[in-house]
Amino acid sequence: MSILSKPYFHNEAAAFEHVEGILWANGPVCPHCDGEKGAYKLNGVRSKPSKKNPEGVERHGLYKCRDCRKQFTVRIGTIFEESHLPLHKWLQAIYLICASKKGVSAHQIHRVLEVTYKTAWFLCHRIREAMRSGELSPMGGNGGFVEVDETFIGKEPGKAKKAGYQHKMKVLSLVDRQTGEARSMVVDSVGPKEIIPILLENIEKETHVLTDEAMQYRYLGRHFPHDTVHHGKGEYVSLKNREIHTNTIESYFSTFKRGMKGTYQHCAKKHLHRYLAEFDFRYNNRSALGVEDQKRSESILLSVRGKRLMYRDSQKDQTTKMSGA
Repeated sequence: MSILSKPYFHNEAAAFEHVEGILWANGPVCPHCDGEKGAYKLNGVRSKPSKKNPEGVERHGLYKCRDCRKQFTVRIGTIFEESHLPLHKWLQAIYLICASKKGVSAHQIHRVLEVTYKTAWFLCHRIREAMRSGELSPMGGNGGFVEVDETFIGKEPGKAKKAGYQHKMKVLSLVDRQTGEARSMVVDSVGPKEIIPILLENIEKETHVLTDEAMQYRYLGRHFPHDTVHHGKGEYVSLKNREIHTNTIESYFSTFKRGMKGTYQHCAKKHLHRYLAEFDFRYNNRSALGVEDQKRSESILLSVRGKRLMYRDSQKDQTTKMSGA
């Protein structure tokens, strides 16, 4: 048996039961009023007849609140709300994205799920929105190590291509060695005036920060215990202390860039923060931390509430400056 043979990947009623079992572990909760009296299921209800479906379509997972008397399903208030795509196809897409280390292109989703490319593109962005943890608590602490580095990808909108990195989009990432957590964000500049405040906000004071020899980290020692490795001199692990290196974060960037260049190929700056959320999510829920594909998929389902993304909102520029993407 393949995991993709599970009923909730093919049967709409089973898909609703699967999502309800995760989001409503203690029974259905009305998204309109959080009613205390509970809700009851409406069986056999069908949508209004249409030319395409003269008998209407069965409405799966429909409930009615005993308090406010409104009807609802588990889709309300989540990334699934107002989507015409069957829930079982949503679950297929979530699993495919979670199981692919370097991501799955919207074109691939469009072919596999037999939906339009526009549907697949928006579907992927809504799933990425659910992957955004919004975690703001400082990393590190207790003398632990946090590696910090930046990378450059694509091209800044409106900037001419030149030598160096100034014309490229800039990404700052932090990796906590103790927890295995990565946190990435889009920044407009990698100068110390922008980088230092971000690190002060995202790293505990007593944390040992590790970077390369880039000039923006020159005075980081005023704020944290700080050590560097000199990549320009061919040093990748300090000979004095083998714990001083940035190989962990370089490994993260390796996977990120292979995915962005090999799978996605192009990304506008206004969407980059969601792609970073996707790679952060898979890194923070990887096999090395005991999280396999199915558990990773369930983690997304636990995060779908309150993250409904409208198509018009997906077009807005969301460059992140002071908090994790």
